[in-house]
Amino acid sequence: MHSTPAVETTALIKRYGDKTALDGLTLTAARGTVTALLGPNGAGKTTTVEICEGYRRPDAGTVRVLGLDPHRDAAALRPRIGVMLQEGGVYPGARAVEMLRHMAKLHAHPLDTDALIERLGLASTGRTPFRRLSGGQKQRLALATAVVGRPELVFLDEPTAGLDPQARHATWDLIRELRADGVSVILTTHYMHEAEELADAVAIIDEGRLVVHGTPEELCRGGAENTMRFSGRPGLDTASLLKALPSRSAAVELTAGSYRVTGDITPELLATVTTWCAQNGVLPDRITVERRTLEDVFLELTGKELRA
Repeated sequence: MHSTPAVETTALIKRYGDKTALDGLTLTAARGTVTALLGPNGAGKTTTVEICEGYRRPDAGTVRVLGLDPHRDAAALRPRIGVMLQEGGVYPGARAVEMLRHMAKLHAHPLDTDALIERLGLASTGRTPFRRLSGGQKQRLALATAVVGRPELVFLDEPTAGLDPQARHATWDLIRELRADGVSVILTTHYMHEAEELADAVAIIDEGRLVVHGTPEELCRGGAENTMRFSGRPGLDTASLLKALPSRSAAVELTAGSYRVTGDITPELLATVTTWCAQNGVLPDRITVERRTLEDVFLELTGKELRA
């Protein structure tokens, strides 16, 4: 078990002229987890990732990736991390599958390239030059090149952008398998549902600062009441229901036979409500649970659409 985090930044500052891209960013990503880095455009996500990858130096602060300095220790770190290639970093005449096989040969213990090609639906690209690939094919090839070397840590930048639903789910399955194999994943995405599906931890940054960090469940639960609604016969004793519920909960009859429970909606609370209904001879109808989504949290914290 590694004691050092996969990524650890402390008080990072990065300026471009009079623009401050990072303003004291402190962030930790645990080993063997998927950490989603979210923020509106211009929040500092790309700068953060490029510093962690060793492509940029911060003006102040420290960064450690797998316990190493990504700039000073670049030679030692490079074989241990995977990075999604951007289109500008690929020779346009390179043939897709040949390029992936070449990348695999650069590593001591690569993944089975044939299996990876099949898995990500790249078999049809054959000898197609990179410039002739569709956007989705380029994206899948970039993902394949990032993971083919069995990295300890992989940086995935918008890994499912432009993919159809089938390819997106295949990519999600691959990311889950990477995590199950102990690989640490830093993920940037514009798809909030993707972050909710994959991330063990979510870090939302805005204007170069960390706004909040936690699990998707923690972020969606914290600071707001969730709501459960159900129908039953009119005039039920909501006071007795309230006594059975955890503190800071509320139970009211909104209209005749329509009830609302607010608070921290957990499986235990749901069981409490249904048990109470059974004790009172009530068969609850139309039970619905309304919870904040990660997108709700994002908008509350940044006041901006993710694609703004």
